[in-house]
Amino acid sequence: MLTHLLGQSDYEVTAADSLAVALDLTRREKFDLYILDKRLPDGSGLELCRRLHQATPDVPVIFYTGDAYQLHRQEGLDAGARAYVAKPNIDELVERVNEVLSRQECSAAAG
Repeated sequence: MLTHLLGQSDYEVTAADSLAVALDLTRREKFDLYILDKRLPDGSGLELCRRLHQATPDVPVIFYTGDAYQLHRQEGLDAGARAYVAKPNIDELVERVNEVLSRQECSAAAG
């Protein structure tokens, strides 16, 4: 659903259903933004966030997850995420995606 929704907003979206697939994709392709869930079938989204932030520090991360307590939000931000959106608030996610990507474009234009 998320792939379809963001794809309709003129974003090119690539989905990964596991930590291993996500890491493999990041070795082969360049991304402007990562959207992660905290819970993955083969590991933690927090660990993936740390690894992505280490490998590609200029690519922002947004968590979109059902873990909505302040503790979970802080864990995500501490792992390197730029934003943390609780499911099922899809409107806020789209808003954060637009905000983060427009900030990235502004930074690229200024540089």
